[in-house]
Amino acid sequence: MSTVTRSEFIQPDSGCEGVMPTPPGGSPGLPLAEAGALDPDAVERSASGIPRLLVGALQGRSGKTTVTLGLLRAWQRRGLIVQPFKKGPDFIDPGWHTAAAGRQCRNLDSFLMSAESIVNSLVRNAEGADLCLIEGAMGLFDGLDLKGSSSSAEIAKITASPVILVVDSTRMTRSAAALVLGCQHFDSEIRIAGVILNKVARARQEKIMREAIEAYCSIPVLGALPKDERLTVPDRHLGLITCQESRGPEEVLDRLADAVAANVDLAKLFALAGPDERERTRKRNLSTEVHGEARAKAEAVPAGESVEGTAEKSPAAEEVTLGIVRDQAFSFYYPENLEALRNMGARLVLVNSLTDAELPDTVDGLYIGGGFPEVFAAELERNVSLRLAIRKAAVSMPIYAECGGLMYLGRTVVTGTGRYEMAGVLPVDTVMEGKPQGHGYTVMKVSPGCPWFEEGESLRGHEFHNSRLVNVPGDCHWGLTVERGHGIDGEHDGLMRGRVFAAYNHIHAQDNPSWAESFVRLAREYRREKAVDLKDGKVESACAS
Repeated sequence: MSTVTRSEFIQPDSGCEGVMPTPPGGSPGLPLAEAGALDPDAVERSASGIPRLLVGALQGRSGKTTVTLGLLRAWQRRGLIVQPFKKGPDFIDPGWHTAAAGRQCRNLDSFLMSAESIVNSLVRNAEGADLCLIEGAMGLFDGLDLKGSSSSAEIAKITASPVILVVDSTRMTRSAAALVLGCQHFDSEIRIAGVILNKVARARQEKIMREAIEAYCSIPVLGALPKDERLTVPDRHLGLITCQESRGPEEVLDRLADAVAANVDLAKLFALAGPDERERTRKRNLSTEVHGEARAKAEAVPAGESVEGTAEKSPAAEEVTLGIVRDQAFSFYYPENLEALRNMGARLVLVNSLTDAELPDTVDGLYIGGGFPEVFAAELERNVSLRLAIRKAAVSMPIYAECGGLMYLGRTVVTGTGRYEMAGVLPVDTVMEGKPQGHGYTVMKVSPGCPWFEEGESLRGHEFHNSRLVNVPGDCHWGLTVERGHGIDGEHDGLMRGRVFAAYNHIHAQDNPSWAESFVRLAREYRREKAVDLKDGKVESACAS
């Protein structure tokens, strides 16, 4: 499929509950119309033949995720291939999307990604799919400034996607039409194609809301989900329970799909995304995929098993091996980050922090993503041998850790249930708090001497953590200076020790190409040093426990 080219375009957005204020001393980004945005005709040409919808709402917690998951699983059960996307820097919702659709969810975020990258991601990942379904974040028009830069509406504009508006029906009837009408006229570049009512209490309420919306707004009400506490996904302090942790993810997804299938006109909804039945059949016959990627596995994968991905490996792919710590405690990874590492010549193997006794002896570097180590602190503490192996390897092995990974590399984690020993790689301790300590998008400037990024480079990322570091030494070597956000202490992030880099900041590799290149370069350096030391008999393998 074709791609589009254009001038650089990056826009910020909070991506989470609440609107982040504009940082002092500068605007967070240009409005779409002033930033050299993609020509809508160019978008249509590049994404022609790709049916797509964006599920939005008037505000957060209106039921976007409930509706999206129900649609994904309901269509999947009918044999359709649906490619899910999530607006914003989210890891948890995409995990549920992937399980519901049987196809890897992708993030679309105009703070972390250029508009060109967003469109290219849509086009590339839509290959073989019958439909792309994008779940928005927050309210449809919520962004960082007066003009709503990088809102869900902006993603709808960039991708030229019709919007399906989910309306929370709680204590409302005819007024719903006024709200929908306001959304229709608030931004003429957005096409509200239809409405799905959520949390409908009784038939009379649904009748009045349906009639009012269709009469005053001239768009269809495609369905109405009943008020039912079972039509939710369990959550906790940082959002939903991850799909990997859920004891019955299939039961939850099937329950949501049953409700959507019984109460939403799926055929009419699909028709709003186009194309017609003949085009859809033609696409399916041409597709070499039968059912997209395999359903994501919720359970942990044994250590040493290769991480599958869609990216093409470079000719030097087997030159270095990177361990990816991925399990119930650490599951926050953008697929593009893993693909970027593979493209740079790395073979990826999985490490389970809860059950593996040691690191695979082939690894030349370690990537520890975010997650919920505080929830699994006792289990992490009990796995003494792996903690010691990581501490020993960290003397010279490159290790990149994000948020939860940062916590794990410290000495201890203090939760409401006690103090737990961690890997002890970094001379810091972590304390869990009852509210977010860092929340939203970040801008970090790379400090001199940081081998992971270009010196002086401005990194755009995000953070969302209820933890804070304590007992931080005064002579720390910092890799990043905070220009927006909080980081570790409000001024710095990216704690470094040798080849170890650990930060609260998460980055998306698609628009940060230097990260994967640096990671693989450091791993190659370590591999060469290890080979020389082993040849000379100076040291045993750094991965040995």
